[in-house]
Amino acid sequence: MAAKPAPPGECPQCWQHAHDKSAHRHLKWNEDCPQCVNHMVNGCPNITPKKKSRWF
Repeated sequence: MAAKPAPPGECPQCWQHAHDKSAHRHLKWNEDCPQCVNHMVNGCPNITPKKKSRWF
């Protein structure tokens, strides 16, 4: 069963990998998901970064 669509402002890939068990089913028990590792290192390309706060 597929996960619900990602809510607005959320990365669709991160949402699917977090809520759909079939996203990582092809991996071995000690294998990292290359897509998840890429997101952890480089950030989510599907999300617009927030503006920096001007508060000091």
